[in-house]
Amino acid sequence: MKTEIVNRIKELGGTFTKGNSLQETLKGIEFTHPLYPHELWGHELYGIDEFYNKNNKLFKKDKEAFYKNLLAHFFSDQTPPYGQAFYKKKLFTPLTKGTEDHDEWGADFEDEEMTNLSEVKKIVGNGKLEFMEIAYSYGFPDGYYICLSDPNPENPTVFGTDHEVYFYEISNEGAFEDFLQQFYTKSEFLEVVKKYIDSKS
Repeated sequence: MKTEIVNRIKELGGTFTKGNSLQETLKGIEFTHPLYPHELWGHELYGIDEFYNKNNKLFKKDKEAFYKNLLAHFFSDQTPPYGQAFYKKKLFTPLTKGTEDHDEWGADFEDEEMTNLSEVKKIVGNGKLEFMEIAYSYGFPDGYYICLSDPNPENPTVFGTDHEVYFYEISNEGAFEDFLQQFYTKSEFLEVVKKYIDSKS
């Protein structure tokens, strides 16, 4: 992986362990908390009003403690629907015979009326169509994948799809480096929140 990607993972609060393949490297990325995207969460600040209303006495008494608790709440291993994304590392092999995914999904993925893999094939050509699901979210698309045959394993392309149009509509979300840039670091998150709460109080 590019140094810039490794650095961004660490800035976002994750850890990185390089593997001997793209699959192993993606599995070596770890986040113990959700990721908050600029596009979705940054426009609505889901959950902030609720947290402020429940903790406004602490805010008036000790702002430093209030913001410390706020970060602990939003960057914990929890799943209230705040518009966040969750890093995942699940192998998905719908076209590889002998796998559970092929048994479950193979017929659909071999049917051109059920799936449309043209966006993926533009990048990987005739490469093997095995994927790592790297994230799921509450937005659209709600699933993000990297093809393990990507010709640029140092900065592979991320593809998005949604449970309502699962692998029939696939979007090219850009390079992994750019994908990671769409999320807030804790300090960036806190800066946005502070500006919002200051404007209210």
